[in-house]
Amino acid sequence: MLDYPLKFKPILKEKIWGGNKLSEILHKNSDQDNLGESWEISGVPGNISEVVNGSLKGKNLNELIELYKDKLLGEKVYQEFGANFPLLIKFIDAKTALSVQLHPDDELAKQRHNSFGKTEMWYVMQADEDANINIGFKKSLTEKEYIDRLEAGELVDILNFESVDKGDSFFINTGKVHAIGAGVLLAEIQQTSDITYRIYDWDRKDADGNSRELHTALAIDAIDFEKKDDYKLEYEKRKNTASNIASCKYFTTNYLPVSGRVTRDYSDIDSFVIYMSVSGNAEIRMNGITETLEHGHSMLIPAKNKKVQIKSENCELLEVYIE
Repeated sequence: MLDYPLKFKPILKEKIWGGNKLSEILHKNSDQDNLGESWEISGVPGNISEVVNGSLKGKNLNELIELYKDKLLGEKVYQEFGANFPLLIKFIDAKTALSVQLHPDDELAKQRHNSFGKTEMWYVMQADEDANINIGFKKSLTEKEYIDRLEAGELVDILNFESVDKGDSFFINTGKVHAIGAGVLLAEIQQTSDITYRIYDWDRKDADGNSRELHTALAIDAIDFEKKDDYKLEYEKRKNTASNIASCKYFTTNYLPVSGRVTRDYSDIDSFVIYMSVSGNAEIRMNGITETLEHGHSMLIPAKNKKVQIKSENCELLEVYIE
């Protein structure tokens, strides 16, 4: 039953900052004007992804883990995470800037929310002219300096902003303040967690004239006040070759541009593999079964399968797994 590539129904999220690129560029089935996120593969409680193809159509991710355990996840991954799928895979469209926010680490998230922390990475798929992101502070701060700036309404003055373009990639450690800027469409790979501490929201109001909740007190113990230039990721771009973008204990992400045919051998990887198409379409074939991966969509290869063939005239994939 796990002998083919699994496709899932996207879980679409309206957001106050969302736009229409997910529907117009990535062809998500929605007529909403403020579509902010497409949760591609999710094990977050209340947002469990459902299979839409093949013999397992209609099964959700939790049911698959219960049925197939390490054959789906990989033996090591299953031993560590059990029935909890360890990653959350998204596409995000920011028509306007997201709130300035940060995420707690595993220890704090477990203590406060009985949740994993949220280490994440971004791959920029498209960016409007002059688009940017906030990532970190301009300089290292003391807690008092941060609070003084926050109370004076001067937080923006101490934030570090980076211009972005297609293909740029960033790693966001827990504790680092960050915000996706207006006009950015990106892929996000993260730990399975929906815990976010919002510290500034550009003074905006919702349709009812209300401000969104800020998590000022919760954030203090979680913020990394030190300036660290550890966020911009460099990687090679070689056709038909998987080049590493990010590696951490939570996930490995490779950039894989395909033109023609490529065979991937996962004999040395004790993990499921996820493909995200950040450009173009591809045919993914294993065990004699072929599924099409469209631009802006994702696919899961169960861990028991070690050989995968990829065929495309021209596509760019993110290849994600846990080492």
